[in-house]
Amino acid sequence: MNYELLLSSIVFLLCLTIFILHLVKKRRISVKYSLVWLFPCFILIIFTLVPGLMNMISNFLGFQTASNMILTALIGFLMIITIALTVIVSNQKDKIRLLIQEVSILKSEKK
Repeated sequence: MNYELLLSSIVFLLCLTIFILHLVKKRRISVKYSLVWLFPCFILIIFTLVPGLMNMISNFLGFQTASNMILTALIGFLMIITIALTVIVSNQKDKIRLLIQEVSILKSEKK
């Protein structure tokens, strides 16, 4: 692998990790949701530092090329994020409905 590409990949991943940690520190994102981004960053850092690992894993799993494995992993990752966000939205919808009911009860008792 080209050393400039290797260095730029590591710098980008470290900057992304620092940015996510900064968002957690400023409380703009919760720790629970930051793990969705930190975990893949650490995995990519490992794959970047050990270039042959990606080919070894893709061969072990039966993929012909590492790019096919990466594409499959990205599609799976996006599906997991979509499911997680759907669960979050559903929970928030239930909480909002309960909150509206409680406020309505309080308003009706006030009258």
